[in-house]
Amino acid sequence: MLGARMLRRWADLLLPGLLILALAAVQAADPRLLAEARGAIFDSYQRLKPRPFLDTPVRIVDIDDESLARLGQWPWSRARLAELIGRLEALGAAAVGLDIVLAEPDRTAPAALAEAWPAGPDWQAARDALTRLPDPDAALAEALQRLPIATAFAATQRPGGRAPALKAGFAVAGEDPGAAAPAFAGAVPSLPILEGAAEGNGAVNSLAEGSGVVRRVPLLVRIDGQLYPSFAAELLRVAQGAAGYVVKGAGASGEGASGGTPEIAALRIGRATVPTDGAGGLILYDSGSRAERYISAWRVLDGSADPAALSGALVLIGGSAAALQDVRATPLSGAMPGVEIHAQLLEQMIGGQFLSRPGWAPGAEILATLAGGMLLIFLLRSTGALRSALAAALLAGIAVAGSVLAFTRLGWLVDPVTPSLAVLSVYLLSSTLGRLRTERDRRQVREAFSRYLSPVLVDQLAARPERLALGGENRELTLLFSDIRGFTSFSEEMEPQELGRFMNAFLTPMTAAIQAQGGTIDKYIGDCVMAFWNAPLDDPDHASHALQAALEMRAALAAFNAARPERPAVQIGIGINTGLCAVGNFGSEQRFDYSAMGDAVNAASRFESLSKHYGVDIVVGEGTAERARGRFALLPIDRIRVKGKHRPALLHALIGGAELLSQPAFRAAAETQEALLAAYAARQWSDAARLAARLAELDGGLGRLAALYRERIAGFMSNPPAPDWDGVAVAAGKHG
Repeated sequence: MLGARMLRRWADLLLPGLLILALAAVQAADPRLLAEARGAIFDSYQRLKPRPFLDTPVRIVDIDDESLARLGQWPWSRARLAELIGRLEALGAAAVGLDIVLAEPDRTAPAALAEAWPAGPDWQAARDALTRLPDPDAALAEALQRLPIATAFAATQRPGGRAPALKAGFAVAGEDPGAAAPAFAGAVPSLPILEGAAEGNGAVNSLAEGSGVVRRVPLLVRIDGQLYPSFAAELLRVAQGAAGYVVKGAGASGEGASGGTPEIAALRIGRATVPTDGAGGLILYDSGSRAERYISAWRVLDGSADPAALSGALVLIGGSAAALQDVRATPLSGAMPGVEIHAQLLEQMIGGQFLSRPGWAPGAEILATLAGGMLLIFLLRSTGALRSALAAALLAGIAVAGSVLAFTRLGWLVDPVTPSLAVLSVYLLSSTLGRLRTERDRRQVREAFSRYLSPVLVDQLAARPERLALGGENRELTLLFSDIRGFTSFSEEMEPQELGRFMNAFLTPMTAAIQAQGGTIDKYIGDCVMAFWNAPLDDPDHASHALQAALEMRAALAAFNAARPERPAVQIGIGINTGLCAVGNFGSEQRFDYSAMGDAVNAASRFESLSKHYGVDIVVGEGTAERARGRFALLPIDRIRVKGKHRPALLHALIGGAELLSQPAFRAAAETQEALLAAYAARQWSDAARLAARLAELDGGLGRLAALYRERIAGFMSNPPAPDWDGVAVAAGKHG
């Protein structure tokens, strides 16, 4: 028993503790599902507080649906793109990024058209004329040379092909972090003539996560071991006229520790220092789509664009037209043109509007998971269910509130998911264990007491098992012993199986009478029934309930005898006493019973055995009679001193319920008996003998009691008692 309780106590600590450790291990492994949940939380923060839009000199010349409707379907000729760039030069653009991968020659080039015409002398003159026309790709390359321009390439996982042109150099500050950049096997570059003419060349790749949301964009990529810049970073570089980049590794200038594999902490682009994640990615701080960024390409070409919007601006040429199919999901938009994502990155780098996930964040989150979970385990063991629920909600709220404040005040992305999940998981697990434990306790209570208590009391005790004090407690109880008179000789006349059926038939109504009054059956000892009241549940009126149970047992016995007229009538004796007892689970770890012990128990057993001696069926102790006085017809029968006790006890016979108190026959018997006891104690033998004779004449079933006193009086008249005799009889043993 003790070992099982210790095991359950350790299980209550061990299982939540193991859950916390498992969650911390999952947190350290950072599986995709957890990363996606964290990303979704950070997306909600951006919706809560989007990046404030700053009117930086970043504009998008948009190849939109209206431009295609006005100027013709995509792809446009390189000559038109050259014209567009020429217009931007005239309008004073500071730098241009061509967010279009031009990997193949212009299909409208004169040479391409000449080859498409039929062979033969009739077409030769026309072909010769076409070949003398300017090449559109060459015209575009010439336009690219007139402005600081960055072209684009797409990094892919398909190996082979031509490597993109590298236009910038890389310097490393701190431990070389190049291996941390996303790795690709190959690329789809723009035409060499175009790359050669441009001052910059960058990758247009973004990193969509499992849900397809672009949350970060790499500022560096690695193709076949060589570092390349991103398209947005390259446009910012060429706009500043910088020769290259400075890559700061984790640990350089106090950026944080890399903890093994070199990581990237920041990228210096000219005068701008851009913080990155460990892989060199810039977290997109989304402002949402803004109309102020866009200028339709057709307006630039026809001269209706506002010159002030483009003068001195970093201009990205890209498309929002549906035909270009260049849209991405972002934290604030389900479909944002890819060119606008590049524009937002430029705005962040120019305006210094960054989000960061500090290098210490993963370790702090694991520590928060462990600390919050362990704290809640401690609180769950020391507080109630409601306070524990409030504590769990408070700890989860602290994690979420701290994460929100870190985002809104400092731009830090700190994960509240796993710490909150840990706290809630511990609470749910502990609550489940507590509920299972409660159900187990209730089941044990039901199993333990279903044989001893009425179903109503069993339900009450199962609902509140804490009211059951295991191991014993001192309580005032009213105890009842019942025994069949002459059972030994009675049982010798029956076969064992017949005796078993008889006992079941007899004990069932006796037990029902006890349980109907809320009594607890302690045990059956052969034909003897021991029961008590006021445990395990409180019963303020336990004495009256015990007396009422005795009267119902008397009535049940009469019905039992009436149902078997061919058999001798069964007679019982009942003893009832009230006193302080030890009550609880007593026994060994292997077996125990819920029982009561103490002098009051022994006295009740003696009172039962004295019932035959006095010729009554129910003998009640003085303590019980005092608590039920005025509600039952109780007749004082004798003053006795139990062996080992100094104070005498006044015994009573239970004649009936309160309805007898006003009956003349009972009143006459009570007055006669009280006068008899007074004369007897005063040694007034003649008066006592007369009163005993009168008691025998009354129709109250007290003939045996009257005869007992007549015998005592006759004995004392011939042999007077000692001078110190006080009228008290001595009950020397169980049978008086």
